[in-house]
Amino acid sequence: MAFDYKKEYKELYQPSTKPMIVEVPPMNYAAVRGKGDPNEAGGAYQASIELLYAVSYTLKMSYKGERQIEGFFQYVVPPLEGFWWQEGVHGVDYSNKASFNWISVIRLPDFVTEEDFLWAKEEATRKKKKLDVSSVEFLAIDEGLCVQMMHLGPYDDEPRTVAEMDRYIAEQGYEQDFSDTRMHHEIYLSDPRKVQPEKYRTVIRHPIRKK
Repeated sequence: MAFDYKKEYKELYQPSTKPMIVEVPPMNYAAVRGKGDPNEAGGAYQASIELLYAVSYTLKMSYKGERQIEGFFQYVVPPLEGFWWQEGVHGVDYSNKASFNWISVIRLPDFVTEEDFLWAKEEATRKKKKLDVSSVEFLAIDEGLCVQMMHLGPYDDEPRTVAEMDRYIAEQGYEQDFSDTRMHHEIYLSDPRKVQPEKYRTVIRHPIRKK
């Protein structure tokens, strides 16, 4: 059976609907950077998703070709994730989506090296000649100490979940720790093409520190 990160690391991908504090280990990602409203039809954010999956699935299926990645094991491609921030805003201003900066990411298995990653970009380009994956980068992120919670419902309802997380960390003696390298983080467990907004499941994660 293929290794499924969502099932093997439930503390990271299947948290409770109540806030919890977690120490997130360093991870490597396939990543695309951009700016603007993620809901814009045909916009940069929507385009980034296709690029990420092209490279991610090239790596996943590499064992069927000539490329034999050392340490490879069969796995389920991890879910789409996103890191979000806005200039001059502490946290997230959901009323001004056009000002979003984002890094759209998909986790890479630990056995994938930068050399393997570059091969996957070349291979994806060869197979899909009209797809330009040059903007996809190999990105290492170390989130560290965070608060997280499962958000149920539309993305626009996230402020109520964030408010609950903020109350919780204050009670536990922590505070938010947003910076240029520590951002609002979302993990998307539902496919908007198949699931109604009221049934969306999204992990929301924020960086924190002791007061």
